[in-house]
Amino acid sequence: MIRDTSAQDRLVEVRPNHRRKLIYAAAGLAAVVAIVLAVPRMATMFSADSSVSASRLSFGTVTRGPFVRDIAAEGKVVAAVSPTMYAASAGAVVLKVHAGDVVKKDQLLAVITSPELTSKLAQEKSAADAMEVEFLRAQIDAKKKRSELQKAFDNATIDQTAAERDLKRYQTAFDKGAVPVADVDKAKSTLDKAAVTAKHAKSDLAMDNDSLTFDVQAKKLAHDRQVLLVTDLERQVEDLNVKSPVDGQVGQLFIAERATVAKDAQLLSVIDLSALEVEMKVPESFARDLAIGMPGEISGNGKTWNGKVSAVSPEVVNGEVAARLRFDGETPQQLRQSQRLSVRILLDKRDSVLTVQRGSFVDESAGRYAYVVNDGMADRRDIRVGASSIDKVEILDGLKEGDKIVISGADTFGDAKHVAISR
Repeated sequence: MIRDTSAQDRLVEVRPNHRRKLIYAAAGLAAVVAIVLAVPRMATMFSADSSVSASRLSFGTVTRGPFVRDIAAEGKVVAAVSPTMYAASAGAVVLKVHAGDVVKKDQLLAVITSPELTSKLAQEKSAADAMEVEFLRAQIDAKKKRSELQKAFDNATIDQTAAERDLKRYQTAFDKGAVPVADVDKAKSTLDKAAVTAKHAKSDLAMDNDSLTFDVQAKKLAHDRQVLLVTDLERQVEDLNVKSPVDGQVGQLFIAERATVAKDAQLLSVIDLSALEVEMKVPESFARDLAIGMPGEISGNGKTWNGKVSAVSPEVVNGEVAARLRFDGETPQQLRQSQRLSVRILLDKRDSVLTVQRGSFVDESAGRYAYVVNDGMADRRDIRVGASSIDKVEILDGLKEGDKIVISGADTFGDAKHVAISR
């Protein structure tokens, strides 16, 4: 019987494998180094208040360089001068132009037919002519009256002179004893009567002359007032011919052809294409920095034009403020009403300013703090920000050039001062 296999076994010489030992030793050493390096990081991770994935955050690096504050938005072309024509009187309107027609200044746009106004003008003209006749008649009557008064005064003067001569003659004759004293007394009475008559004639001439002057003046004033009324009515009748106040283009027609309108009703609008501006909407936060006269750029159709802020609305609508830019120089000819253009307004420009990319951290912290990222940790640090632009914010204190901070997503940190950022 075969008791076991010992007779078949044989010793095999095993040679030492130095390469495997080196591999095991290197692996062990690497594990020790990894543990040593991971210990500080693990300690930091355990000291963090919370942990947030880096994919949920946006980061920015603090840099130093030029800082430009500007506002960029889309604007539309509007007419700086766009008068609307109104009906000067009630009546039927006959349009002489169509929407979009090019018109010149003082060109006839529409005619309003107003029989009432035309008839009133004719009546007032007739009244003015009658008043002119009355004024002329008053002048003639005044001349005749003055002539009669002057005649009475002259006759009274002649009678007084004749009475003086008669008295002198009777007095001489009386002195020589040729006539009685009664004739002398009678001559004196005649002289006194002639003197009184001459005095009253002179007074009447002066007073009646003033009265006649006032009458003539009253007639003249009444006629002048009537002439002014006629002139105003003529102006109103002339205004029935609606004319263009500017060179431009007919915009919108507010009425139909031959429509009957009331006084002061809208008829049509005229757009002055030689005075175009660009209107833009500015966020309320930037509106307080806007001022009339600030330089800007207007671009479109592959071209860029210089402009200046010409107006800023004092009213805030839906969180925005309307502003207008005027072209600095001649207005481009190829632009059209309501055309969309890109607008950029330069608010401020400075060199060597510490800035960081603008993010939600400015609004979330009111610019009082930011989270500085270093070795996978975000540490809260107090900062102070200054001016801001569309894409950058000025750093006044708390950060230095090269610092990396969380610019958005920090709202998930809560009030944590130390936050671990995982990959």
